[in-house]
Amino acid sequence: MAGAYIVDAVRTAGGKRGGKLAGWHPVDMGAAVLDALVERTGIDGGAVEDVIMGCVMQGGQQSFQVGRNAVLATKHLGERTPAVTIDRQCGSSQQSMQFAAQAVMSGTQDVVIAAGVESMTRVPMGTTGAFHAKEGLGTYKSPGLEAKYPGVHWSQFMGAEMLVKKHGFSKDDLDRFALASHQKAKAATEAGRFDSEIVPLEIETPDGPDLHRADEGIRFDATLEGIAGVKLLQEGGAITAANASQICDGASAVLIVSEQALKEHSLTPIGRIHNVTVTAGDPVIMLEEPLFATDRALKRAGLRIEDIDLYEVNEAFAPVPLAWLKHVGADPEKLNVHGGAIALGHPLGASGTKLMATLLNALKARGGRYGLQTMCEGGGVANVTIVERL
Repeated sequence: MAGAYIVDAVRTAGGKRGGKLAGWHPVDMGAAVLDALVERTGIDGGAVEDVIMGCVMQGGQQSFQVGRNAVLATKHLGERTPAVTIDRQCGSSQQSMQFAAQAVMSGTQDVVIAAGVESMTRVPMGTTGAFHAKEGLGTYKSPGLEAKYPGVHWSQFMGAEMLVKKHGFSKDDLDRFALASHQKAKAATEAGRFDSEIVPLEIETPDGPDLHRADEGIRFDATLEGIAGVKLLQEGGAITAANASQICDGASAVLIVSEQALKEHSLTPIGRIHNVTVTAGDPVIMLEEPLFATDRALKRAGLRIEDIDLYEVNEAFAPVPLAWLKHVGADPEKLNVHGGAIALGHPLGASGTKLMATLLNALKARGGRYGLQTMCEGGGVANVTIVERL
């Protein structure tokens, strides 16, 4: 089977809800990372055969095929560049990356961009379903689905609490993990670890125009006492806004090409896709599937967890990476070494390719070879991507 190579991976710095990226339309934010990727790699925009863009809330400003609209809004792509928008919930752009890799591996395409965008300020989480329900147009819960799952209303918050109880975590465990996320993100930011992956975006501030270059959600003065004092989301539970991922605006993109394209366009790869895996399991607890998806990915790749130098496990909720560490027997010192979504934000459909940008840069900084990325997703699905740094 042909290889799939990553030439570059970029992302915006995260913006808080109503924060520094609130002035950016998601179409233009998506276009900005696509243009940056073309400019940084030097690829001829006309050589890009497809753009696969992840987006979860496909309504309002993210409706009418946001991936195609982002392409049309670019400077370097255009009307002849196809695009498609996909929804695998939080793993949408990780799935975009895996679809792009599969297209290249199959030999049907040579140059594909995988990307993601989400403005959680402009298209708030849950509004696409809530709007239709409010207008009397029904919900996702069909009679057939109700018959199989009577009385169940899918909730990631409920799944997170179930995960806490199943794996025996305390609220203090979650809060300490959250604090570490902020501390690692703070250290990475101050050391300039994110500089090479971030696409600066022009923003307006009270003091005039500026560039958004740093993740807005990091609490540089975070303390355990402050995190522990945040109100519980459910009485008797353990999940709070402080030990869960932050609502975030952002976009990200990865250029994936064949060996032939490397030669034809004089490109230098930074990584090779070693394995792509997706699995599904219990849709009620839903957040646990990365544990089992990792088992399958490692087996298919012929690797042990000890062979992996760094892991990015999306911090949707603190119990997810904690349960993953416990189940897989992984080294916590290799996990989310530059912080995770608790500090940096989780821009839903943009998080998959965002994490790959961070993972590849962290591998380069530490001289590592293999990196593993996984993501819990609504409905009990999980993607795992194993990349080899080149």
